[in-house]
Amino acid sequence: MSVPVTGPGGGPLDQIRLRGLRATGRHGVLAHERAQGQVFGADVVMHLDTRAAARTDDLAATVSYAEVADDVVAVLAGDPVDLVETLAERIAAAVLDHPAVQVVDVTVHKPHAPLSVEFDDVELHIRRSRTAPADLPGGAAVTEPGHRDLLTRPPATHVPFVLALGANLGEPLTTLRRAVADLRTAPGVGSLRVSPLARTAPVLAPGQAPQPDYLNAVVLGSTTLAPLALLELGRRLETAYHRRRAERWGARTLDVDVITVGDLVVDDPELTLPHPRAHLRAFVLAPWARTDPGAVLPGPDGGPVAELAARAADRDSLHWLGTDWLTGEVQGTAPARPAGGRP
Repeated sequence: MSVPVTGPGGGPLDQIRLRGLRATGRHGVLAHERAQGQVFGADVVMHLDTRAAARTDDLAATVSYAEVADDVVAVLAGDPVDLVETLAERIAAAVLDHPAVQVVDVTVHKPHAPLSVEFDDVELHIRRSRTAPADLPGGAAVTEPGHRDLLTRPPATHVPFVLALGANLGEPLTTLRRAVADLRTAPGVGSLRVSPLARTAPVLAPGQAPQPDYLNAVVLGSTTLAPLALLELGRRLETAYHRRRAERWGARTLDVDVITVGDLVVDDPELTLPHPRAHLRAFVLAPWARTDPGAVLPGPDGGPVAELAARAADRDSLHWLGTDWLTGEVQGTAPARPAGGRP
């Protein structure tokens, strides 16, 4: 049985388990593993609070394990990686994309690994969460008392922040330029630095229709806004540029994600800091590292941003388009043909 995780009220979170998920993948460092493929397996334990769903009998109050199963199998059968460590990280990120899941345990099985001795299975087990360290014995709190005050209280002085901007509908380059200009004049925001512009493949849910590539950039600055006020500023920008939230991971005219505010590590249904998947996304990490080579992502999944970027599974899908993109001419920014994306 998976070790319980302590929730905000002090009691253990509930568990939903998916065992024996399987798919044929082409993961491995050897040429024949990539060429021939083999069956990989995964077990997933999701830690969450199911009491609201029990009271309301409403699927929206919990997590759809059918959707999670589709997501996991899509990763197993998806883009090849060398290491089962990378495969497990991708699965954990896909499961944590479901907001109800606070912590996930992932076990990857490679029963046909190329070993020279008799064996039953090769297993890798990891635990990942929105804010909790993976190796705390006996579980870890997923929030902290008084954390809401940290999100609603304006800081006494300017604190640094990092925002990630992306767009793949309409005129993405024009939209990103205007969004940066809006941020420069926003009350409570100052000292902006803007990363080089990158082009990346979209992140897609299993079965989702293809989308155009994204243009991505990262904005570093300082603010006297409370974290939730900074989040609201980003949402207002998205609305101003006609963002529509018709589907999860859908194409968008503008996406503004709050990545960090100072060194805050907070888990809240409205805003998790740092962004729970920032440590996995090259389209966030690589532009950030280009702008601030010594940057460090806070939190248990954090570390030197440049090192995280070098290990990110999607790093090969990122292509640099230029540093002088706010005012200069940039090639390769027109909406591309829909791409398959990263599940």
